[in-house]
Amino acid sequence: MSVRKRTWTTCKGEAKEAWIVDYADGTGQRRIRTFDRKKEADAYAAKARVEVGAGTHIALSGDITIAVAAENWIKRVEAEGRERGTLRQYRQHIDLHIVPRIGRLKLAKLTGRDIEHFRDALLAGMSRALARKVLVSLKSLLKVAHCGHVTADVSIGKSQRAERKLEIGRDIPTPGEIKRLVEATANKPKLRALLLTAAMTGLRASELRGLRWSDVDLKAEELHVRQRADRFCAIGAPKTEESRRTVPLAPDVLFALKQWKLACPKGALDLVFPTARGAIEYHANTLRSLHPVMRDAGVVDKDGKSKYALHAFRHFFASWCINPKERGGRELPAKVAQTLLGHSSITMTLDRYGHLFPSGSDRTELAEAARTLLA
Repeated sequence: MSVRKRTWTTCKGEAKEAWIVDYADGTGQRRIRTFDRKKEADAYAAKARVEVGAGTHIALSGDITIAVAAENWIKRVEAEGRERGTLRQYRQHIDLHIVPRIGRLKLAKLTGRDIEHFRDALLAGMSRALARKVLVSLKSLLKVAHCGHVTADVSIGKSQRAERKLEIGRDIPTPGEIKRLVEATANKPKLRALLLTAAMTGLRASELRGLRWSDVDLKAEELHVRQRADRFCAIGAPKTEESRRTVPLAPDVLFALKQWKLACPKGALDLVFPTARGAIEYHANTLRSLHPVMRDAGVVDKDGKSKYALHAFRHFFASWCINPKERGGRELPAKVAQTLLGHSSITMTLDRYGHLFPSGSDRTELAEAARTLLA
């Protein structure tokens, strides 16, 4: 196996250079790969050397394009049983962005510079957040096609300036707004139970829509997150293993759920918040049912429209867990908040809600600690 530099002059007199990896695969057939940079060539040579020795090396066919690799990848993802919404997003990335831009490129000739050009074109034509998602999809399909090394040094970082921190009263309901909303559901047992459960357990909208009465233990005063309903009303497992969790129920939530259970429509799915026929409620319909309540409670924006979406109540639960007791919160440690929210890592909790934790700049506490230390 060798890595060597090749130089040549085009018909227009332009000097060109490239790095060649020349080697024999596991069957003894000669293979040649071309790279723009020596670093890329060395990385591929090292990887191929190990794979050939282990008998796992796969030599790319010269005819396979990114478009073909993309279709192979999406079929593999489908076979793994990924959710319909996830497949739909991947398909959009492929059809709208990946194939139109670089679908004709052959994997055997793909270079890091091609991926860099692709990344730059994405950033020039769409939001940074969407560009990151499309690039991740490209990286995933290339990894499956055994070309992951080409994208190793190409990425799109998060824009810290563009990320807006959650604010109470704008993104997160205030305690006063929650109180008014609950009061506005005095004669609406389903909406009262839904609002209290959302605000005081932090369940995701999909988890609320998939919640079963068998998951609610009224005697033990807790509920268990064991399944969710996706946007297409298909029941499936929670988002991650950490999403499977047990959440304690406050007395007000318990009372509201007990009242609602008496009137709740029965259905084969045993859902807590079903349609009138006991079926899974669509997310849009669940949110639409709260519009009159928000209007009656005065929780609206300047145009008179509902101020918050369902996910805002999950944000409220997080802030309620985090806030100090003197501000009406529970003052729970970050690790406990992470567990109750079902986040996959404490980093996710701190990235999202870290600015809501007490800053430690309380001057009274500081002065008292200093007196104790120096006494």
